[in-house]
Amino acid sequence: MSAPLYYFVVYPLSLLPLWILYRISDLLFLLFMSILPYRKKVVVANIQRSFPELSARDHAVLVRGFYRHFSDLLIESIKNLSISEEELLRRMKVVNPEILQELQKSGKSTLFVSGHFNNWEWFITAQALLVPFDSYGIGMPLSNGFWDKKLTERRQRFGLQVVNAQNYKTMFKQEKPASVLVLSDQAPPDSRKSYWMEFLQQPTPILFGVEQMANEFDLNVVYFQLNKVKRGSYEIEFQLLTSEPRSLSYGKLTEQHVQLLEQSILDQPCHWLWSHKRWKREIPTDLDALKVAQKSKFEEKYR
Repeated sequence: MSAPLYYFVVYPLSLLPLWILYRISDLLFLLFMSILPYRKKVVVANIQRSFPELSARDHAVLVRGFYRHFSDLLIESIKNLSISEEELLRRMKVVNPEILQELQKSGKSTLFVSGHFNNWEWFITAQALLVPFDSYGIGMPLSNGFWDKKLTERRQRFGLQVVNAQNYKTMFKQEKPASVLVLSDQAPPDSRKSYWMEFLQQPTPILFGVEQMANEFDLNVVYFQLNKVKRGSYEIEFQLLTSEPRSLSYGKLTEQHVQLLEQSILDQPCHWLWSHKRWKREIPTDLDALKVAQKSKFEEKYR
């Protein structure tokens, strides 16, 4: 069923111009708000716990705004399957390319970190066109083999290479500097191997991979902010977090990029992926002792 759906429905849809696809998005939005409330309990619960100071009316406005954005995101993700290089670059503008030039001069590999905010799919596909070194993305295979193959193929068509998270070390053993994209706001698989901190007014386990990789391979780390200018148009702003990760205290780098994502969400709250079950991990009962042990282990290895 996957192959016919892709070849006879999804891919042909992607060939339509965006102005037509946005009419479909308008219909999807009405469906999400009435007949097919996709993960509405998760969306509402996440927004309520992240903005407890807001009224029920304000929460409803955010929920509505999320589904409006989410509908566009689905349509733009379909368009991503066939969007041309020219159109992609027209819709994804870098506002401070001088940072990329400085990174290239450093001769070091760079981690680009952010979250599932605004249209990360277009950035993934455009990465090799925007960044002046070999581009990689870290991902986990989808459970459906057909869709995993097709989506990976489409993401890689402009030069990006998708690497399984279990093989991440291969990216940093190349002779030439690499740029590696990491979306770090997913729920970690193990709460005891996470970095715990306050995020959106609640204790949250954070994936620690960015800080670990940066220290292990002495990488530049850059946060990228995706700003939605208008429907189908985005601006990308890069911010160098560190070029010397081993000089930072334990947890500093993780807190930096998470706090920047948090500010992005507070500035444009409807544009984050609220449908993700972000807070499904239980807080360890021995959290204080766990934090001490994690810090000691990190410092023993990298300091």
